[in-house]
Amino acid sequence: MHTDRLDIVRPDDWHLHLRDGEAMASVVGHTARRFARAIVMPNLKPPVTTVAQALAYRDRILAAVPAGMTFEPLMTLYLTRQTTPQEIVAAKASGLVHAVKFYPQGATTNSAAGVSDLATVYPVLEAMEQADLPLLVHGEVTDPAVDVFDREKTFIDRHMVPLRERFPGLRVVFEHITTADAVQFVQSATANIAATITVHHLLLNRNALFDGGVRPHHYCAPVLKREQHRQALLRAATGGDPRFFLGTDSAPHPREAKLADCGCAGIFTAHAAIELYAEAFDEAGKLENLEGFASFHGPDFYRLPRNTERLVLERKAWTVPDTVPLGDSVCVPMRASGSVAWSIAS
Repeated sequence: MHTDRLDIVRPDDWHLHLRDGEAMASVVGHTARRFARAIVMPNLKPPVTTVAQALAYRDRILAAVPAGMTFEPLMTLYLTRQTTPQEIVAAKASGLVHAVKFYPQGATTNSAAGVSDLATVYPVLEAMEQADLPLLVHGEVTDPAVDVFDREKTFIDRHMVPLRERFPGLRVVFEHITTADAVQFVQSATANIAATITVHHLLLNRNALFDGGVRPHHYCAPVLKREQHRQALLRAATGGDPRFFLGTDSAPHPREAKLADCGCAGIFTAHAAIELYAEAFDEAGKLENLEGFASFHGPDFYRLPRNTERLVLERKAWTVPDTVPLGDSVCVPMRASGSVAWSIAS
C-alpha cells in the first residue's frame, strides 16, 4: 500500500516509561500528543508496588499533562517478593491498575527490586489468574553465564514455557520482544499470550550500536539483535496478528547518564513514536495494517474499549532536534538531528 496520508483511530502505547517529578513533566506531552492511553511502567525509585502508590503516581502524571491534551495513564504494579494476593485483588478492584510487571532482578534500569525466581511468587500469579489481571514480562535471564544476545531465548525455555503450562488462564504480555524465537513462541501459544514490539527494534539492528563508533544512545535492554531477528519482528508487527501490538518502551535518560562509564539502557522515542512506526510499516509495504497494530490489538487484549478519536499522519519529513528537555538536563532522542518521514497532520 502506498499512500501519503493515513487516517487511523488514535493509538495507544502499551509500554511506556515516564519517570517522575520534573523529568516526567517534561516528557509526558510527547506521548499525550500521539497516544490516548499508555501502560506506565512502575520502575521508579522506589518502585510502585501498591495500589495506593500507583494511584498517587497516576495523579501526578495527570497533573503534568499539558493543557489542551487528553491522555489516560494506565497504571501497573511492580512485582516483588513482598507482593501479596490481597494487593492483586485490590488492584483489580481499583479499575485503574491494569497489570503487574515482572522484572528479573538486575535485568534493566531500576530492576534491583525485581524477582529472581518466578516460583517464589506463584501465589501472587494464581491470584492474578483468578482476578484476570495481566502479567507483563521483561523476558531476559540475568544469569551471567548466558550470552547477552541469548538471554531472551533462554528466558523462553526456562520461564515462559513453564509459566504457560502452570497458569494457562493467566494473560501474559511478553514485553519488547527482540528475537525470532520470541515471535515463534507467541505465535505457537494461546490467545492469552501476546507481545509488544518497540519501534527501535523494528528499525534498528545491532549494527546500529557500532555505526562508526560506539553509539550509546542506541543501547537498550533487551539489546538490539541481528538483522534476521529485526526482519522477524517486522513480519510479526505488520502481519495483522492480534497478539502483537505497539509498546514503545520509550525510556528517557539524561544525556550524562547515557554517556557515563556504565551507561543506562533505554532509547527515547516518545517524541516521534507513531511517525517512526509508520516508517517501519511503510518499509514492509504494510501501512494498511498499522491501525490494527497501533490502535486495536492492544485494547482488545487488555479488554478495554477502542478509542474513538482519530489521528492523521501525512508523508511529510521533519527534522528531530538534537536534544529534548528532561527535568534539569536533556535527553538525546532517537534519530537526533536526523529526519523522520512521517508527521502528525496539524
